[in-house]
Amino acid sequence: MSDDLRREGAEDQLEGTIKEGEGRVRDAVGGLTGDSSEQLKGKGQQLKGKAQQKIGEAKTDADRDR
Repeated sequence: MSDDLRREGAEDQLEGTIKEGEGRVRDAVGGLTGDSSEQLKGKGQQLKGKAQQKIGEAKTDADRDR
């Protein structure tokens, strides 16, 4: 069971990092094109990515505490 939780946490961290990176790109593209809506979507995606990373960290930490 603990291996599953650790793996799930690592997957969440990786997916969160990818989402955050995609959000940074969207934010930058929106800034370059003057599209404030795209910038906001990018910032939102960055926040979602960071949240997913934190969830993954919590799962990994919970596994270590067992």
